[in-house]
Amino acid sequence: MTTLTDPPKASFRLTMLLNDTRYRSLTLQAIAALALALSIWYLGSNVAKNLAAQGLNIDFEFLGAPAGYDINQRLIEYTSQSSNLSAAIVGILNTLLVAFLACITATIFGVLAGVLRLSNNWLVSKLMAFYVEIFRNVPVLIWIIIIFTIMTAVLPGPRAFRGDEPEASMLFEAFAFTNRGIYTPLPYFTNGFGGALDLLLVLVLLVGSFFGTRYMNARATRIQEQTGQRPATLLTNLAIWFGPLIVVFVVLGLAFEMPELKGFNFKGGIKIGGPLIALWFALSIYTGAFIAENVRAGIQAVSKGQTEAASALGLRSGRVMSLVVLPQALRVIIPPLISQYLNITKNSSLAIAVGYADVTATLGGITLNQTGRAIECVVLLMLFYLIISIGISLFMNIYNNAVKLKER
Repeated sequence: MTTLTDPPKASFRLTMLLNDTRYRSLTLQAIAALALALSIWYLGSNVAKNLAAQGLNIDFEFLGAPAGYDINQRLIEYTSQSSNLSAAIVGILNTLLVAFLACITATIFGVLAGVLRLSNNWLVSKLMAFYVEIFRNVPVLIWIIIIFTIMTAVLPGPRAFRGDEPEASMLFEAFAFTNRGIYTPLPYFTNGFGGALDLLLVLVLLVGSFFGTRYMNARATRIQEQTGQRPATLLTNLAIWFGPLIVVFVVLGLAFEMPELKGFNFKGGIKIGGPLIALWFALSIYTGAFIAENVRAGIQAVSKGQTEAASALGLRSGRVMSLVVLPQALRVIIPPLISQYLNITKNSSLAIAVGYADVTATLGGITLNQTGRAIECVVLLMLFYLIISIGISLFMNIYNNAVKLKER
């Protein structure tokens, strides 16, 4: 009787690292990692050797020294006697502020222009095509300068609001539009816990309201799947969003600090500087033109049969677009949209052209020139943009995985 046995296992040999497919990929990755590590070590040692030859070294103690310069647009307390680290943090916050605002408004402009470019109305379609071709084919730096120049030339100065018969007046006695910026009321709580804690409380309420409305919508979807009828959720969602906020505003005593003209400028309230507005608006309309093309491509990637089937069910064109077409188009729109958000963050470094104090202007500009620590400042600047870019990519990729087409 013949007995079948497994063939004897071959002993491991060094040639298997390249010849055997089980080990080849690991071997190539190890070689690439070793080559990268050796390259970084060589470059680092070469830089250290050249600095030592010139009597220099890598030192970050300059971050603790007084900055010695003022920053007009800032989100935290800062004076000229604050440290270079504080100046860098102010610049980082200013960069994050304009990038966040521009990402939101560019998405709104892009979605509207992308949808309207496919409109059956010839005039609307051509106007959106004109917007896309004009704004995306002119460098964003030129748009920043144009918008800033128009603001400073067209809007009146603070002096125009003075006198018994002023040349300009405030909107609703609360908003002042000047060539130095826009002044708006500053909300605060008379019975609050402090600026940071009050803001944190409002953010927690908004996050809670977001998840609350998601739960109610998911519950309505389950009921619809079981009974065929979807319960109304509009009033419930509005109550979830605004109910807790109204209660907190009343309990903590919401009040507003109004801007007032004192001397030659406005005092109080919130000042949105002209450089911030110019940079924000320019990045929004410029990147919005690219996003519009991404949206148009995503919509056209959806089969026409989907639109026809939705129309056959009696849905209006607006509901077809919002409920059927756009959700399917997202899997095509999101990947290039990530690149546009990254471009907004990196293009914000052009802020120095209009005097907006972002991180490139503070850490990579004034601080670098005053301290002479070029390598340290550039390394920190690169590290900041790298971290922000990776963070945006990570968040958007998570969202992309959530909305992508899931096959059974």
